[in-house]
Amino acid sequence: MINRLPIADLDQVVLGRHVEFWQQLLAHPAIDDPVWAPIDHTARVANVTAPVLQVGGWYDIFLPIQLADHQRLVAAGQHTRLVIGPWTHVAPQGIAEQIRQSLQFLDEHLRGSTSDRSAAEPPVRLFVTGAEEWRDAPAWPPPGHQAQRWHLHRDGRLHPDIPPDGPPTTYTYNPADPTPSAGGTVLRRSGGRRDQARVEARSDVLVFTSEVLTTDIEAIGDVTADIHVSSDLEHFDVVVRLCDVEPKGHSSNVCDGIQRISPKHWPRPNGGVWTVPVILWPAAHRFAKGHRLRLQVSSGAHPRFSRNLGTGEPLGSATTMRTAHQAIHHDPTHASAISLPVASADSTTPSSAHQPTQ
Repeated sequence: MINRLPIADLDQVVLGRHVEFWQQLLAHPAIDDPVWAPIDHTARVANVTAPVLQVGGWYDIFLPIQLADHQRLVAAGQHTRLVIGPWTHVAPQGIAEQIRQSLQFLDEHLRGSTSDRSAAEPPVRLFVTGAEEWRDAPAWPPPGHQAQRWHLHRDGRLHPDIPPDGPPTTYTYNPADPTPSAGGTVLRRSGGRRDQARVEARSDVLVFTSEVLTTDIEAIGDVTADIHVSSDLEHFDVVVRLCDVEPKGHSSNVCDGIQRISPKHWPRPNGGVWTVPVILWPAAHRFAKGHRLRLQVSSGAHPRFSRNLGTGEPLGSATTMRTAHQAIHHDPTHASAISLPVASADSTTPSSAHQPTQ
């Protein structure tokens, strides 16, 4: 059912009637569409003077918006506390932690509790996946992190060095058989960290893997990528997913992101190669010694992101599909790479309290 077109009819198929908010979303899919202006309260966030507790998850669909609000509050000098755990929006562990944190926060600010613990609570508390431990930090993003670029190379290698000259790596994306997503940031319990073997085995997913790490690498903060891509279409997606590969070869997703290309915002450049910035989900993850970094590059993550049919037709009513032939460039002129916010050893402080069950 989820592959049915047009997607504007899905409410009719499921419920037997059209749903107004679903139709409105499809008619105005862009977040900057003026129709949403009356319910955009971004400018008012900094005016909140009451203490604010924000509890989110690394696989929570609302995390980037929540972090942006947190930074607005901090910039305005308001009192706020941020807690991010290893869960999705509806995960039981996350709900339990939200209740626990809320009761503690309310006890401190409404009842005037001045226990040593509440007085010492840091402004930011993060669960570092891979290390599987909580960390305290003075701010988000934590200080002491620097961007470390890992470049895509020929033959599926991921390496800090600039790639040598060589031809691009190609793949074909067919929207009739869309590249699936496995786990990740979805409003379901099936999200979060999941085995990526079936996704990585597909011919429409390019995989770039580092050598075995000789030391731990911790990435805490905003993750971005710059992908140089050419295509025979003008409407296509670039999806980037960062993964952690264990010594026995098991690959699990850490974070991912998408950029949708269209002539309106991305006219075809001279030479035909787009430089596409992709903002991935924020992360706090340790890639342990003996593990490997892995980057997936594709043109779909269905159903997390609506599949790009390749025609530019309106999202809700589109039914025509076009296959895209893509090429990912990795050479000195087109040095495709992912940028990781790598932490120094003393940038965050371990906190041993309350490690959740994964």
